[in-house]
Amino acid sequence: MRIFKTTATLESLNQWTKNTLAGYLGMEFTAIGDNFLEARMPVDDRTRQPLGLLHGGASVALAETLGSVAATLCVDENRFCVGLEINANHIKGIRDGFVTGRTVPVHIGKQTQVWEIRITNDLNELICISRITMAILEKKK
Repeated sequence: MRIFKTTATLESLNQWTKNTLAGYLGMEFTAIGDNFLEARMPVDDRTRQPLGLLHGGASVALAETLGSVAATLCVDENRFCVGLEINANHIKGIRDGFVTGRTVPVHIGKQTQVWEIRITNDLNELICISRITMAILEKKK
């Protein structure tokens, strides 16, 4: 069942992130399904911590980007979404390559949404698992 109310293309989503944190970290949306959104991010000098591993904050930035954009695609043009809470468990380190995040809804309500984000490496090994809670607000007219 298709959950997204807004029709978006990968091209439009990637255009949307230009000159934002997501763009500066090299995030790229790679897939949109009926009930999921996917993006990847390089593990490079922009996203590593001093010991050479993917920075946990970069993983959280990818998770928040995916959850926030997916939530936004689920509301009509009179509403917008903001993050209330995010958590992340960092499972495995990675030093190079790409990580891919995939978000699926846990709950889509009228006032809140909850999204799970699984971030994996190129071997499909779990790097990080995150959950974000989004508030749905009315735009002022």
